[in-house]
Amino acid sequence: MVSSRLPGETARPGTADGDGAVVEVLHGRRVADPFRWLEDPDSPATAAWLAERDREFAAAARSWPLRVRLAEDIRALVRADLWSPPERRGDTVFATLRAAGAEHPRLLARTPDGQRTVFDPAAFDPSGRTTLDAWEPSPDGRLVAVQTSRDGTERGALRVLDARTGLPVEEPLHGLRYTHVAWLPGPGAPAFYYVRRDGHGGRRGVWLHRVHGPGPHVDVLVHACAAPRTVPGVRLRHGRWLLITESHGTGHRNDVWIADLAGRSAERPPLLPVHVGLEAESEADVGPDGTLYLRTTLDAPRRRLCATTPAAPSPSNWREVLPEDPETTLDGFAVTGRAGSAAGVRVLAVRTRLGISELTAHDPRDGRVLQRLPLPGEGMATRLEPSADGGAHLCYADVATQQVVLVLRPGGTSLVPWPESGAAVPPDPGGLPAQSPGTAPAPAPGGVRPAAGIARRVLWCRSADGTRVPVTVLSPAGPGGRPGPTILHGYGGFGRPRQFGFSATVLAWLRAGGRYAVAHVRGGGDAGREWHLRGARRAKIRAVQDLLAAADQLVAAGVCGRDQLCLSGGSAGGLLVLAAAALRPDVGAAVIASAPLADMVRFERLGLGAMWTREFGTVADPGDFAALLSYSPYHLALAAADRPRPAVLLTGFHGDTRTDAAHPRKMCAALLAAGPGQRPVLLRYERGVGHGPRAVTRAIDLAADAHAFAAAETGLSPRR
Repeated sequence: MVSSRLPGETARPGTADGDGAVVEVLHGRRVADPFRWLEDPDSPATAAWLAERDREFAAAARSWPLRVRLAEDIRALVRADLWSPPERRGDTVFATLRAAGAEHPRLLARTPDGQRTVFDPAAFDPSGRTTLDAWEPSPDGRLVAVQTSRDGTERGALRVLDARTGLPVEEPLHGLRYTHVAWLPGPGAPAFYYVRRDGHGGRRGVWLHRVHGPGPHVDVLVHACAAPRTVPGVRLRHGRWLLITESHGTGHRNDVWIADLAGRSAERPPLLPVHVGLEAESEADVGPDGTLYLRTTLDAPRRRLCATTPAAPSPSNWREVLPEDPETTLDGFAVTGRAGSAAGVRVLAVRTRLGISELTAHDPRDGRVLQRLPLPGEGMATRLEPSADGGAHLCYADVATQQVVLVLRPGGTSLVPWPESGAAVPPDPGGLPAQSPGTAPAPAPGGVRPAAGIARRVLWCRSADGTRVPVTVLSPAGPGGRPGPTILHGYGGFGRPRQFGFSATVLAWLRAGGRYAVAHVRGGGDAGREWHLRGARRAKIRAVQDLLAAADQLVAAGVCGRDQLCLSGGSAGGLLVLAAAALRPDVGAAVIASAPLADMVRFERLGLGAMWTREFGTVADPGDFAALLSYSPYHLALAAADRPRPAVLLTGFHGDTRTDAAHPRKMCAALLAAGPGQRPVLLRYERGVGHGPRAVTRAIDLAADAHAFAAAETGLSPRR
């Protein structure tokens, strides 16, 4: 790469006509970057520029008719107790509860002596800017490791607390990002494995930490990441089986190892490779029967379940338990029961069909279906995990149902809500009082119910290369009527499927009379790994073409008019909708891009972009560079002076360490420089938050503003 700047010359604030602009020569092509200066988040020039954007946004938002109404509706819809699944350790049950009206969840523990709060982020930081990101109790329930971060950075501290008092027992571990914690069992000083994703003394990998009280930590590196930019993971099953993974990129492939710690040194576990260097991704677990189970994409783009003995874990020894299903993706599994018990061992499997989950129980020997377990409705099942008593629990939500915890008792045939409504002390695996008005209705016999008051249908469109792409359309139940204001959502990245869980924002939009559509574009995981790869790297443009085809189909089918359509996406989905609108400015009336990627020439230098080259490619490769530049929204905007365009709302978060708020800042500047146009370009910029979790009030305000903007631009009128 060659820069046109002289050695030592620095960029300064410039405009789109080249005043002070940075120009680089990349693979023989001159690439202008007039707003490089906006990559500095805290410079006086950036601060002054953001202040002007804040004034523009505030002035525009005051005129949106549905802004207050949507905020009120969303606030009412989320005002319910929200529980995490329970975790039993000894005689203590742990769970988080975000009480109705609270800003953050707090970690609770209950023993036969009563219930107590172990950690409350609101009490820890009354400003509301600290989030509880993860937690893991020790095997005996006496200690709990809690992860927190501040201002949305998602990089913070791991604290070990006394579960009885909530007080720290040692100095925290700093600089961790969503680390896994795997406690060791048995007598002696408590210890756990954890991971460092960002390096520690230059070493990413799995570390062993012994809890020892005040003073400096001296941890042992157990497994170092060998390949650059991989993400380590660790689990310990049944106090014996250590599972270590290294993910390459995001969603493409991983390497897996297993070690039997029985009678072995925790510092030097005898790791055996399960698979290393294969173009496959596997999730491993060891069941109560001592069998190693693997949910894998090896020879199965939609995933299958295989099994083997931990002593011979390589793929040549695998036997197939659940084959790949050509119509669904295998999105989760849990091995339940106890070896030798009357109920025996069962494999529970969650499969997803266009965002709707199905749950079945199988014989682990031959995969035979033992039972189809109805869910409460047409929604999604997540976080399926075995419980200590031999049963299982999962989370369920649908478009009209707030997330609830469902429990399957050992050998049970139906799911029951947890905590049980009205129970003073729920039965095992509970122990925390029921306080949840959001309890799911009982599953319908023999099937599922549609979300109350909401109609769902699937349309099909043909993309530019002839591929058929499904589009799910949600609308208020009743006669279809004439075309109406519609939000079209897309993501199309990292192999992640679009699932239909609870969204107070979507529900409030539907209750206001709007329609909501989801395009299951390539690049996502809606049809498995192959569907993902067909919209990744140099083929990423296919995801954009799929979204454009979905928009055209909505108009052709009479769902909405062109002037009633708003594209919406966040993160990688923000890239998708901005690119679609840049390539087809007439696609709709408006675009919402939340925390988007936008400058695809610089994405590797911003946020976590350097870890995403397997998804998008790299500017260092001439072919990848040409593909990136062909759909990079920032560069398309710079080249589109005085062209018509839809209204655009960008959102940016100052603490965003994933995509980096430089993307929406630069994108907004490029759009404004391209000409005033007839429709607004707005940036809603927040400080003290990032890409991940935030206080409930701030989440409500963001969602209400985005959808009030969509309503104003698509003509959705207030109604009661």
